[in-house]
Amino acid sequence: MRFALLLALLAAPVLANAQEPIEIGNRRELFVDGHLIEKLVNARRQLHHPVAREIAIVHDAPWEGAGSGYHSVIHDGDLYRMYHRGSSLGVENAQLKIGAQVYCYAESRDGIHWEKPDLGLFEHGGSKKNNIIWTGVGVHNFAPFLDTNPNCPKESRFKALAGTAHEGGLFAFQSPDGVHWSLMRKEPVVTEGAFDSQNLAFWDQTAGRYRAYFRTFTKGITTGKVWKPAGFRAIRMASSSDFLSWGDEADLTYEDSPVEHLYTNQIGPYFRAPHILIGFPTRYVERGWSPSMRALPQPEHREQRAAANLRYGTALTEGLLMASRNGIHFDRWNEAFLRPGPERTDTWNYGHNYIAWHAVETKSSLPDAPNELSLYASEGAWTGDKNAMRRYTLRLDGFVSINAGWKGGELITRPLKFEGDRLTLNFATSAAGSIRVEIQDAAGKPIPGFTLDDCAEVFGDAIDRSVEWKTGQDVSRLAGKTVRLRFTLKDADLYALKFGSIE
Repeated sequence: MRFALLLALLAAPVLANAQEPIEIGNRRELFVDGHLIEKLVNARRQLHHPVAREIAIVHDAPWEGAGSGYHSVIHDGDLYRMYHRGSSLGVENAQLKIGAQVYCYAESRDGIHWEKPDLGLFEHGGSKKNNIIWTGVGVHNFAPFLDTNPNCPKESRFKALAGTAHEGGLFAFQSPDGVHWSLMRKEPVVTEGAFDSQNLAFWDQTAGRYRAYFRTFTKGITTGKVWKPAGFRAIRMASSSDFLSWGDEADLTYEDSPVEHLYTNQIGPYFRAPHILIGFPTRYVERGWSPSMRALPQPEHREQRAAANLRYGTALTEGLLMASRNGIHFDRWNEAFLRPGPERTDTWNYGHNYIAWHAVETKSSLPDAPNELSLYASEGAWTGDKNAMRRYTLRLDGFVSINAGWKGGELITRPLKFEGDRLTLNFATSAAGSIRVEIQDAAGKPIPGFTLDDCAEVFGDAIDRSVEWKTGQDVSRLAGKTVRLRFTLKDADLYALKFGSIE
């Protein structure tokens, strides 16, 4: 009941006293939401888009195929693990044909080059020489995660939720090694929902509980003056202390977003700032036939799919970005995070750009450049005998920035309290651009020694750069006090800030 009350309070609109300080400690703070922002002058929050890289993996084994999907990627020490459903999928004689479903595993040492190990666990076509890890209940949408609960026993270091409404709901699974899986109990642990998507769960260290996010459907909703009909695909959250008993269910709400079909949700703690939950839901749009639809790639395949159902041929999908501090109310970008991109084979179709669960840290392809984020998204669904996952990259923390152009702009934060003795920034400027930081008291008065005039210009492109004033980097005398930060930016992007210790 206490947790349910907390969720209700957190989900309500925030009407905090403007002078009440935000306790950020030494956490890394991103600008994926407006949590720290009090005022922007000639500056804006800028959404950034992943950059397409190579095809990471092709699902072309006999047990995989064009229906391979619902990917999860886990960075586990020096190993990257990828999980996905394998299945054929297509339309024959105006009928949808779905092959037998299995769940598969691949791994990588760098997040770039992937291999499919021969695991010898399940038979397919008379042989166990394959990468199949599961064939039982829940095989449609198995979603493993690495359990970071400090009290998690070794035998369930990995967990998963999976199942469909036809099977009775979501079942709980466990594994000691991420490869050998078993049911935690015979009965489903979540029974109310649609579940026809990639339903997932994880340990939320900030809340001290497990969270699950799964498919549901909305009723008719009025947004402004626009009424949306019943039946929109939506996302619901539940929580648990033991991964078996789930409750406190609540449908997600959004800051300023229309009611849209959201297929997957891909929500999880961002590993560099785990108090922030970031999701990559898939937006589904039924466009129907039009001259532009007929001009998209592979029109003969589109016609073939539409012969079974119009939406199979004319629906489009793309990746979105959203973030939350409480797990229920999300700041969702209405603009696409991962657009379908340039028109090419196996793109601009239903099933394109489903982003895998979790962005992971990988090395940059540029010599001596900082590490970056890798995301993986689908290409080539519904036709043929295979599909693939393409890797995309983004700078660390690089989802959203505070951006100002050549004429300059300002960001002023809400009152906050920090821990530590230096301030570091994740930022990028042009050669002529710059960032300066002023530390003010709670009333907005510049603190001597930390004024704009005292601050050395920060320029370059770095993930973790310390700010210096005339007296140096040390800000320890202000730690624990209520302050504001004033940033002036010129042809610059500010992605994240963090207070910490001088090494």
